[in-house]
Amino acid sequence: MRFLRVNTWSQKILLPLVAAIVLTNWSPAAQAEVPATFSFSGSGYGHGVGMSQIGAKVRALSGESATAILNYYYKDVVIAPVVDTATIRVNIAHDVRTVAFMTPAADSSFEIYSGEIPVGTFAPPLLNFPARQKVTVKYDGKNLTINGAVVNGKIFTVRWFGALPVISFSLAGTSTLYRYGQINIRVGKSSLMVTNSLSVHDEYLLGLSEMPSSWPAAALEAQVIAARSYALAKLGAIRPVCDCHVYDHISDQNFVGYIKETEKRVGVNWRNAVLRTNIDSSTSLAILARGTPIQAHYFSSSGGATQTTQDAWGQPTSYTQSVADPGSLDRAHNPRFAQWKATSTQALVSAAFLLPNITTLEIMSRNSAGAVTWIKGIASDGSFKILRGDTFRSRAKIPSPYFTITN
Repeated sequence: MRFLRVNTWSQKILLPLVAAIVLTNWSPAAQAEVPATFSFSGSGYGHGVGMSQIGAKVRALSGESATAILNYYYKDVVIAPVVDTATIRVNIAHDVRTVAFMTPAADSSFEIYSGEIPVGTFAPPLLNFPARQKVTVKYDGKNLTINGAVVNGKIFTVRWFGALPVISFSLAGTSTLYRYGQINIRVGKSSLMVTNSLSVHDEYLLGLSEMPSSWPAAALEAQVIAARSYALAKLGAIRPVCDCHVYDHISDQNFVGYIKETEKRVGVNWRNAVLRTNIDSSTSLAILARGTPIQAHYFSSSGGATQTTQDAWGQPTSYTQSVADPGSLDRAHNPRFAQWKATSTQALVSAAFLLPNITTLEIMSRNSAGAVTWIKGIASDGSFKILRGDTFRSRAKIPSPYFTITN
């Protein structure tokens, strides 16, 4: 038998080369595919905790009252009057450098005061402006200017006047009308924070746009009571990061100002729903647990059942329990999200897991409501991280945690 002999020089050169080729060909990084997008299918829109808005609509159409709807979605609670005369501070502009104001009505005007003037108290104005004069406030990181003139100070208060007092607030080319309360401007280290301070009792609620005003009265009332409860639960110390109790967007509640109650034909429906939940000038209906307003989470629609705060965020609350929510799967009332398909980009998905890329997604577990509770993302180098289903839903920008992976 003949043997092939390899000399010492060949062994030194060829064997490492062959090994390198083998390692290169079989490297996980080389073999793993990094997809450009990920595809999903599912049901519902939002986090799935608390009151389902589509579900509330369907229940209202079947004849249920606002109280019955709320008692279905929130457990171990009472719907009762509570004092709600407190002032809530809403962040309407965060980390900006330029904002503008104008009072649009012919008989209106507005004033700017130095310092933070408490609501209901009076002080001499620093500046005053007639109707329809646009006033621009800028901060360049060093100087604050009002219509080009440098003004000293770190906090300013804006108030407006007229037969129907309304002020237009402009930010990045978009204008919003505010009727109630007052506006505060705070100068930060490098930017401005702007807030609207107004009464929880009715003024704040009149500007919330969380449900179509054309929906049944009982659903609107349920929404008002839930939103008031959420706002009352958020009162307390001002949050330094926003100079506020709440933001004006979906991280808290969607506050749009005067436009909500003046919507053509249906704005009056929302206004009347707010007023019907007021008991007198100082008390209104709220959702209480052990005598305290709850942080009443709500959302658009589910995958057929609600989930708890424990399932969604790992923080248990007695008043959020999983209940059936068949209305969310009714295509007649939820045509866009009773069933949906969605995609998310590689950039969004990898950023969600804080990994350089994602080759594989794996659903680790679901809760009894059918929502994803934990999902794993695996990178091309074999590293991985695990996220809560709702955290992934939010970061990957897909409609809900009631999903399956389809690619």
